[in-house]
Amino acid sequence: MMNIADKDVYILAIESSCDETAAAVVRNGREVLSNVIASQIDLHTLYGGVVPEIASRKHIEKINQVIEAALKESAMPLEEMTAIAVTYGPGLVGALLVGVAEAKAIAYGAGKPLVGVHHIEGHVSANFIDHPDLEPPFICLIVSGGHTHLVVVKDYGEFEILGRTRDDAAGEAFDKVARAVGLGYPGGPKIDKTAREGDPKAIRFPRAKVEGAPYDFSFSGLKSAVLNYLNHARMMGEEVSVPDLAASFQYAVVDVLVSHTVEAAKVLGYDKVAMAGGVASNSALREEMRRACKRTGLALYYPSPILCTDNGAMIGAAGYYEYQKGIRSGWDLNAVPNLKLGER
Repeated sequence: MMNIADKDVYILAIESSCDETAAAVVRNGREVLSNVIASQIDLHTLYGGVVPEIASRKHIEKINQVIEAALKESAMPLEEMTAIAVTYGPGLVGALLVGVAEAKAIAYGAGKPLVGVHHIEGHVSANFIDHPDLEPPFICLIVSGGHTHLVVVKDYGEFEILGRTRDDAAGEAFDKVARAVGLGYPGGPKIDKTAREGDPKAIRFPRAKVEGAPYDFSFSGLKSAVLNYLNHARMMGEEVSVPDLAASFQYAVVDVLVSHTVEAAKVLGYDKVAMAGGVASNSALREEMRRACKRTGLALYYPSPILCTDNGAMIGAAGYYEYQKGIRSGWDLNAVPNLKLGER
C-alpha cells in the first residue's frame, strides 16, 4: 500500500492580491499543470495606477472563469485536488477578500483543506518552480511594487529578514519616476525599455545608506533627486534626455540592490542568491546581478518573467510546502492587507 507521504499532492491555488486574477494547479510544489492569469493592466493604465475599487470588482467578474480555466488546462477535476491555497495578505484588502472568500467556498463545498499563503512567500517560491535543484538555505532579494526585502530563506516558509526598505519600495520608485518623465503606467517595464537607449552614467544620482542597518534600502531620496533634476532643467529651459535619465535612475536602483545582496551573501557565508518579485524581471537588474555573482562565485537563481509578476503557480508552490508542514487555515481565514513577512 502506498504511503501517504509518497502520494502526489495537487494544489489548486488562487491569487488576487492586486490587479491580476490568477489560478493554477501545481503538483508537488514544483510542477505547474496550469497557470491562468487575467490581467487588468490595460484598465488601470487609463488611471495611471491601480484603482482598488475597480480591481476588486474585476476580480469578482473574473475569478470563477479563471479557476475553471486552470482546472480545465490541468485536465484534472476539483475532486482530485489535495488542498486549496489562497493569498490572504499582504495586498489590497478588497482584492484579497475576493480570493479568500472564493477559496473558502470551494474548500468548504469540496471538503478540501484550506491553506492561507503569504504573498511574498509565494514570490520566493516561484524560484522552486523554475529551479528544481534549488533548496534552502539561500539569500533572496524580494523586489516588487510594494516590497523590497533582503532575506535569508532558512527553510521552506522560514525567513530571517536582513534588510527592508525604509520608505518607497523599488517598484514604487520606478512607477513614480516613470510618471514624472511622462512614460506612464506600469513604470517598471517602461523605464526598463527606455533605459536601453540611454547612458546609465549620464547623470550621477545618489545611493542611500541607512546608518546602522547595512542591508536596509531607501529610495525616496533618489526619487526626490530625479524630481529635482527635472524641475531644475525645466526652470533653466534645458532639454532632458528621457533615455539617459531612465538609464541613470535605473542604474542607481540596481547598484544598491545588487551591492546589498552580494555583500550579505559574502558576509554571512551563503553561496546561493535568488531574486523574486515583479522587479526581478528587470533586464538591468538581472544582468548586473549575474555579473556580480559570477565575479564572487555565487550561484544565482531567478524565475522566468511570467513567474515574477503575480500568478497562481507561485502560490501553489508556497501552499504545497505549507501543506506539507501541516499548516491548515480555518473558515475564519481573513484578508490581512498589511501582513508582515514571517507572520501568520
